Amino acid sequence: MHIDFAPPSNGTYNNAGSCRQLANYMEHEDLERIEKGIYTEGFFNLTDDNIYKSKVIKDIDSNIGQLLKTDAKFYAIHVSPSEKELRAMGNTEQEQAQAMKHYIREVFIPEYAKNFNKGLSEADIKFYGKIHFDRKSSDNELNMHCHLIVSRKDQTNKKKLSPLTNHKNTKSGIIKGGFDRVNLFQQVEQAFDKLFCYERQQTESFNYHNTIKNGTISEQFKQQKQEIQTIERKQEINQDSNQKNLFSIYTENDVISTSSSYMNKQPDIEKDSPISNHQYSNKEDYHFRDSIFSLIANSPSNPNIPEEQLPKPKKKKKKGRRL
Repeated sequence: MHIDFAPPSNGTYNNAGSCRQLANYMEHEDLERIEKGIYTEGFFNLTDDNIYKSKVIKDIDSNIGQLLKTDAKFYAIHVSPSEKELRAMGNTEQEQAQAMKHYIREVFIPEYAKNFNKGLSEADIKFYGKIHFDRKSSDNELNMHCHLIVSRKDQTNKKKLSPLTNHKNTKSGIIKGGFDRVNLFQQVEQAFDKLFCYERQQTESFNYHNTIKNGTISEQFKQQKQEIQTIERKQEINQDSNQKNLFSIYTENDVISTSSSYMNKQPDIEKDSPISNHQYSNKEDYHFRDSIFSLIANSPSNPNIPEEQLPKPKKKKKKGRRL
């Protein structure tokens, strides 16, 4: 997730005057999409959708109590998920847009309010957002992102709120509170992962990129070492998984081979019926078979053989008396 605060300029991001120029820019892709019959999103805030641009301009430009002519009247913030993060947010542009608005309302704005350390909640922040779906400078397949106009003053038009201050939770002096941008980036990233069940890789994290860009040599070395260890652990897990799969395949093949070999050795009774016609290869089988048949046939207790078919014992011839 890439989040940045657009620096003030003399063009679109000139925040010392009206927000009209920025609001016009935020609508620039709508006309092209409407002409093509493609889905678009209107302005939104904490509770409402499809807000008119004229209301956005009026509401931000009138919330400037006690600000000097050269003071910033609003801030422009970009919230840009990566392609992988967008895929976790939904399968269609509509789903991703609804997920983005939910994320802004439920995660980003509440964390933004907390980071001023003034006891503020999301209801104290005056802001308007606009979803963009295209980014001409990018070759990515998915480029949806969100533009935010956030008022310098809170909803009551009394408290000044600057996310670009260098003060962080100060307790004394003219400026109380401050704003911790690093903490904001960390908190909204963790909340994104929890909200969308996103498994973030180390190299995708804010801490990793921040350390590689701004950390000391030792901190950078530590991050890179952790990355190498993570890759090695994944490779070990993959190797173990592959070995288990191969063992399972070999075991299954052995069982099938053994079963097939056993079946091939058995006499195919059905194919070679009747049994008396089956060709036995071992002479002992003949003797065993004949013995069984003989026992069955000669058994007077066999209920399946009629009595008249049982072999009758031979009568002994009486020997004549010798004279």
